[in-house]
Amino acid sequence: MFRAALAAVFLFAAPAVAAAAKSHPAKAPAAKARPQPPIKIRFVTDWKAQAEHGGFYEALAEGLYAKAGLDVKIIQGGPSVNVPQMLAGGAADFGIGSDSFIALNLVRQHAPIKAVMAVFQKNPQVLITHPRGDIKTLAEMRGKPIMISDAATVAWWPWLKAKYGFSDAQIRKYTFNLAPFLSDPAAIQEGYLTSEPFTIEQKAHFKPQVFLLADNGFPGYANMVFASQRWIDTNPRAVQAFVTATQAGWLHYLGGEAAAGNALIRHDNPEMSDALIAQAIVKMKVYGIALSGDAKTLGLGAMTDASWKGFFDTMVKDGLYDPTLNYRQAYDLRFVRAMPMNFQ
Repeated sequence: MFRAALAAVFLFAAPAVAAAAKSHPAKAPAAKARPQPPIKIRFVTDWKAQAEHGGFYEALAEGLYAKAGLDVKIIQGGPSVNVPQMLAGGAADFGIGSDSFIALNLVRQHAPIKAVMAVFQKNPQVLITHPRGDIKTLAEMRGKPIMISDAATVAWWPWLKAKYGFSDAQIRKYTFNLAPFLSDPAAIQEGYLTSEPFTIEQKAHFKPQVFLLADNGFPGYANMVFASQRWIDTNPRAVQAFVTATQAGWLHYLGGEAAAGNALIRHDNPEMSDALIAQAIVKMKVYGIALSGDAKTLGLGAMTDASWKGFFDTMVKDGLYDPTLNYRQAYDLRFVRAMPMNFQ
């Protein structure tokens, strides 16, 4: 009896339910948005993998780029790699700009490439001598042979000529081989604060004299991120994502979380020893290479109009640039202005 009554309820209810269904049709479940594929970015460095690239490698190793929706491939540089040429020719998307001269030279050449971030507030470029009594300042190197690379002749060498009276007659070819320097007590050569001085100590067992150009009046940023105008115009969100993730990577790297990045550095460049990497990180921190200047108030990676103007005005005064050059075309500040103001 109960089953019959229950069946009758369902029989009578069924038409009503059907009618209700017709008058109020069920909504189809909303289609899930498909995840966007990561944006591929080829990032070329200015030299073989080293601690000076550590924050980029750390961001890659920790997945910071991936979390930002980027699929970043780091292309290792070297003596024959020309970063601006690779960007202009489409062989890379972003790259490292070694110094502010390169950025202004690109403006002079009407190349559509701009700096969007400056990891180093100080340029780590140095001149190195053996321990000697006749040279205690950069000015005392005037007239003496100095080994420099081809790239230096259009970068910081013109500044030394203008400021200290150096001449091209002093130039000797630097082939990134320390043997000529080690065998000649009178030799002077270029180097990077975080690289050659340590290698000289390890190989020759003496402490060389090291003259950091940035502490002797040489202005300008270094280790910048260059992006083509095409990327800036067509995908500014990707540029911003790269800048912000890179800042985080560098803060982690200099803050003691360097293991993952160092593993990738050694993978790309097996010549990098743990000791060489470790001392480079220490020097970057002690000398304030990344966390000084504009970065002290605006966060790692910062750039300002004032600092760019200061560099340009100095070089104009020294006769290196035409004062009518539109130096503001060398950089785009919108990305560093939008990144977090992180300092450590």
